[in-house]
Amino acid sequence: MVKFVDVNNMARWIQRDGVENIITGMVGYLERDYKRWELFHKIPRVASHTPFGVIELMPTSDGEEYSFKYVNGHPSNPARGFQTVTAFGLLADVDNGYPTFESEMTLLTALRTAATSAMVAKHLARKDSKTMAMIGAGSQSEFQALGFRGVLGIEDIAIYDIDDEAVEKFRRNLEPLGFNIVVCKSVDEAVLGADIITTCTADKAQNQILADKHVAPGVHLNAVGGDCPGKTELEASILDKSKVFVEFPEQTRIEGEIQQMADDFPVVEFWKVLTGEETGRDSDDQITLFDDVGFAINDFSALRYLRDAVAGSDLETDIDIVANPDDPKDLFSLVANVPSLI
Repeated sequence: MVKFVDVNNMARWIQRDGVENIITGMVGYLERDYKRWELFHKIPRVASHTPFGVIELMPTSDGEEYSFKYVNGHPSNPARGFQTVTAFGLLADVDNGYPTFESEMTLLTALRTAATSAMVAKHLARKDSKTMAMIGAGSQSEFQALGFRGVLGIEDIAIYDIDDEAVEKFRRNLEPLGFNIVVCKSVDEAVLGADIITTCTADKAQNQILADKHVAPGVHLNAVGGDCPGKTELEASILDKSKVFVEFPEQTRIEGEIQQMADDFPVVEFWKVLTGEETGRDSDDQITLFDDVGFAINDFSALRYLRDAVAGSDLETDIDIVANPDDPKDLFSLVANVPSLI
């Protein structure tokens, strides 16, 4: 039997433990895994692109456990009554190859993306950061806000989106939780005086959501939306004046903001900041930029955090997805004695 967390139990877990608490706890798992980054088997995600969107597999292993995530990205889905992103994933035992834990990951990915953003900002943003501008009020926006409050104490948020209904959804969801929300009419208004800028839009195109003029000295940029070939959010000149941090360069150069730049454009692998091999922010005036495309190790950390958090509770169930005959050499025995249906 394989332990399983379905959508209903995932929602119950989040309600039980709280989004902020979960993201804060997940940051600890992420930091520990990033500090042992070199142990992991790493490849860029395996992507199948179509005119409608992309379907991806994201595998990794630390030599003891293996994980993968199935995830899609279809920007036109909401107009057709579907979500832009859905996902599921599992953990397996490297020793025998058997799956051990499976979960829905649409909600879990939202949590781990926010946790990754908050973890990086914890180490790169100025320590006196008080305000965040959010460009994009889609499905990820509330999780980002709660993650940044839980990890950095950010409560003042300026929000802008071309979709007024999305902005109203964001305000409606977060104001009752104690955030100070300023609804803005333009990117220019939203970024004015911001210490941190998060961009997270869904359009699969090379856009300039954020222009060079919008980025003041000392800002930390949390660039979340660029996550596949042909999709960017930042004017290229922003990258030239920033210290850019990435997860896995081989993937980010294909999918991230730096796909706009030459192959030798300098970046810092964030795990090296945690191990002390590289510096993070070098001065209060420096612009730091996290070019986040999402990497498999983040999912590995999130799945393990979830597994440990729900272990032994009624939030996990058993599913029988591995054919397991009494004699491992006799798979046919499972069907040999099935009564005829004729």
